Amino acid sequence: MASALLHDPDETSTRLALAARSGDLDALDDFVRALHRDVRRYVVHLSADPHAAEDLTQETFLRALKSLHRFEGRSSARTWLLSIARRTVADDLRRKASRPRISQQDWQFAAEQAQPRDLPGFEDRIALAELLDTLPGDRREVFVLTQLAGVPYAQTAARLGCPIGTVRSRVARARTALAELLAA
Repeated sequence: MASALLHDPDETSTRLALAARSGDLDALDDFVRALHRDVRRYVVHLSADPHAAEDLTQETFLRALKSLHRFEGRSSARTWLLSIARRTVADDLRRKASRPRISQQDWQFAAEQAQPRDLPGFEDRIALAELLDTLPGDRREVFVLTQLAGVPYAQTAARLGCPIGTVRSRVARARTALAELLAA
């Protein structure tokens, strides 16, 4: 039975992880090689994006290596690593879902097309300012900061003292409102 344990892939990967935790670089290399294909397959299955699979697999191993010092071998290294892969894919999906969606309509082009051309001195900036004035103050502020001034969402959130998700939501709502105004 002892020889059966030596050939058990889960037992082998767990031994390699514990040896790598102790600083054995050869064991670390063998650990990554032993589980790379399984992690990649699992990531492809979860993410349904074969193009992102290699990046997510690498991110999984980076996270695992950063927390390898906490691995105690209570579960198999494969189980531990696949749970890290699951969290990595979930984090990636959440990050992608929280990105603001790019409006299908180019609001700047639409603003230029909607303004009267026969009035002297009627510039694009005036039309844009009038459109922006129709937005509620909180939405206008984040829209101007992020879309016109180019301030990153994280810095805008820090500056305003609100979560980054709130900034994204306000920008999306401002875009929608502007697109509706331009369509009307």
